[in-house]
Amino acid sequence: MQNDPNQVLSKIREEIDDIDAKMHALLIQRSKVIDVLIEAKKQQGGGSAFRPGREASMMRVLAQRHNGNLPIDTIESIWRIIIATFTFIQAPYNVHLDQSEDQDLIWDSARFHFGFTVPLHKHSTAHHVIDAVTHNISDLGMVPVYKLTLEGAWWLSLIGPDKPKIIARLPFLNRPDHPTSKPYYVISKSVSEAMSRETVICALSISQWSPEIEMILNEFNCSLITSSPHGDRLCSLIELPQPYDGAQLLSVLQKHGLKDISIQEIGSHPSPYSI
Repeated sequence: MQNDPNQVLSKIREEIDDIDAKMHALLIQRSKVIDVLIEAKKQQGGGSAFRPGREASMMRVLAQRHNGNLPIDTIESIWRIIIATFTFIQAPYNVHLDQSEDQDLIWDSARFHFGFTVPLHKHSTAHHVIDAVTHNISDLGMVPVYKLTLEGAWWLSLIGPDKPKIIARLPFLNRPDHPTSKPYYVISKSVSEAMSRETVICALSISQWSPEIEMILNEFNCSLITSSPHGDRLCSLIELPQPYDGAQLLSVLQKHGLKDISIQEIGSHPSPYSI
């Protein structure tokens, strides 16, 4: 006798409800583990609970094990909300957004990566974001990687041991059809041991520009992100894959006749994982 379609559908729905209940129970179990983690971390003092190295690793594992017809966008967004929300439970934080360019894109990216529990705050410049992060050690800032505004060399505000640093680049997963594909730097005053140094970010400052600079940077596998005049100098934001030899890079630049060169680290981040 052929199965009754209504009975088949009812059984499938019961199975879905059972799976949903188990997923919910696991999330509750995860929250109890976080309670234990909070107690264990109390001895470490304040600061952000955001751990870019660990989060990037988790997202890579997620992408590697994913299969089936469920879009990776859905899986990534669900896990981003889970991770960001439990991070917020550990140590509440705000995310400050530089909305000097496309306001909708950065807002969508922030919600995709940090969910709806974490408060978002709008700012008109990268300098305002950096200032907000400077005065709130647990907070994070988001600034477009390739800024096109006339704000100038905003990254110079990250130079110095007591200044905030770039600690991540979003999205962690890189693919052409990513729903929030525009890249953003994450800035934090709390620089933890969990920072990844897969890619190091430096501020390059020179007294004059030469076309040979880009050639030299390419030889070192460096990416020239952006440049801006600052007084009588030209300042560039560059990314260098690890391992890199700053002294050697400086030496090569000097051999090409460039003078009064400064290369200073202003952060590092996990390299985006391409899928």
